Amino acid sequence: MKVRAFCAQMLAVVMFGGAILTPITAGAQRNLEQEYKRRQQKKNEWRNIGIGAGALGLYGLLKKDSTLMWAGVAGGLYSAHRYEQDRKSQSKIARERAALYSRSSVYRNGKRYTRQTVWKNGKKYYRFARR
Repeated sequence: MKVRAFCAQMLAVVMFGGAILTPITAGAQRNLEQEYKRRQQKKNEWRNIGIGAGALGLYGLLKKDSTLMWAGVAGGLYSAHRYEQDRKSQSKIARERAALYSRSSVYRNGKRYTRQTVWKNGKKYYRFARR
């Protein structure tokens, strides 16, 4: 009788563990997507700041105000530098994500997870699930 109860408990643990691990892998994909979108948003912000700083520099040049002109030039150069950093970072994230999902399986904490293809609303997605 104790063996049956023990087996039932072990089965419950395995089933619960499988139900917990599947969302973890989906959550990792969601985090990569969120980070990619955040990088895109930051790139757009730096681009817009650069445009504004360039306009300020042009305004200072037209009004012969060297302080505004140099502030605009400095702001434009700094925002261009930050834009480039975010662009490179976003490319790195995309490469890491592509490398991860190009594998057919991964090992995490000594357990093997295999890649599965999921179709949702006509779009193809990948996820890793333990089998």
